[in-house]
Amino acid sequence: MANLSFILGIIGNVISILLFASPIKTFWGVIKKKSTGDYKGEPYITTLLSTSLWTLYGIINPDGLLVMTVNGAGAILQLIYVILFLVYAPKDTKVKAAKLVGVVNVGVLGTVTAVTLFAVHKNTRLTFVGILCTALTIGMYASPLSAMSTVVKTKSVEYMPFSLSLFLFLNAGVWSAYAVLVKDIYIGVPNAVGLFLGSAQLILYVIYKNKPVSTNPSEAIEEEEEEEGGSAHPARRGIEMNSSLGNV
Repeated sequence: MANLSFILGIIGNVISILLFASPIKTFWGVIKKKSTGDYKGEPYITTLLSTSLWTLYGIINPDGLLVMTVNGAGAILQLIYVILFLVYAPKDTKVKAAKLVGVVNVGVLGTVTAVTLFAVHKNTRLTFVGILCTALTIGMYASPLSAMSTVVKTKSVEYMPFSLSLFLFLNAGVWSAYAVLVKDIYIGVPNAVGLFLGSAQLILYVIYKNKPVSTNPSEAIEEEEEEEGGSAHPARRGIEMNSSLGNV
């Protein structure tokens, strides 16, 4: 059983790192254009917090080596994405993103780390950090719901790439199985949610991949962007968040 959980953990590491690396192409384009364009920094900033907290969880967990390694690698990649975003974002966006980094990645992460190490009893540290990681990961797995809603409205899978949905499904499935074997509820619960949502995305893809588009996606996007004051389309934001997900 231990060998099987280790094998699943290694497979989970590989899939998660591939997901963490998926924005590389996006940021290569950002570097060439020297602009972030319509991309949002929030997904990378929040994923940096999530991977950092999961790394902390792996460090304080006696059996958390595989959790620590994958999320440590993910945190490094997210930090690079955040730095690149801050370098190439327009001035107003850069200032807002920098403030968010200060609050989330310095303030929140620093506070949680300090409280965990100095204020929480050693026997309850894992529970404290595990609950925070679980809540944050569930929220991040739920972020593509706007993309799924757009698929139903437009009958188009344009903003829900099959390969990304498949890898998210596989990632959640592998880590769910790993959590069952090692009996870790904090890994199991958010990935069970991710597995359910990943399955729903794949089902939607099968239903709508060959359907004629009844609503023009571009028109729907323009309408929603006007309602939101010209901000990036929710489906696009969901995919951006999706591409940053990979933590357990």
